[in-house]
Amino acid sequence: MISEIKESKIKGCKQIVLNQFTDKRGTFIKTFHEEIFEGAGIKMHLAEEYFTSSVKNVFRGMHFQTPPADHEKIVYCNIGIITDFIVDLRIGSPTYGEYDAFELDGEKPSLVYIPKGLAHGFFVHSPLAVMQYKVSTVYDLKCDTGLLYSSFDFAKDIRNAIVSDRDLGFPSFDNFKSPFKF
Repeated sequence: MISEIKESKIKGCKQIVLNQFTDKRGTFIKTFHEEIFEGAGIKMHLAEEYFTSSVKNVFRGMHFQTPPADHEKIVYCNIGIITDFIVDLRIGSPTYGEYDAFELDGEKPSLVYIPKGLAHGFFVHSPLAVMQYKVSTVYDLKCDTGLLYSSFDFAKDIRNAIVSDRDLGFPSFDNFKSPFKF
């Protein structure tokens, strides 16, 4: 199931390259197996799963939920190509305020495990991208929030982004008081 585990520069975050089985019928990819993930250091309770579809140049993020509904997240790109971004929001972390980026491609299956206290977002490069999310807590409107993506250095490389009004209304990182501890 797991071909390779790549550690992020952000402690606790991992990119997991998956094996796939392809024959004349199509492709089979397993995106979660409790025992195998625990062996890779990921012990996560799954509370909710959902997916999004996005067109080229969409940027979604930088999203997270605050305590008490903060959550771990596993993201996977089923169709298309995206750049996935994470930002460390954990006070006391040696990488606080830093980001890491991963290319996720539906043709080269891999996923990203995102621990609590990290913001998440992605930019779509292909005509269509379908993202699958597994999270450890259910959606909570009162705790669901984000930060303005353009307040991070990676935004300088994003051109012609299609961004929701909600995401454009998030505060900048400089004006954020983090509730997360490392």
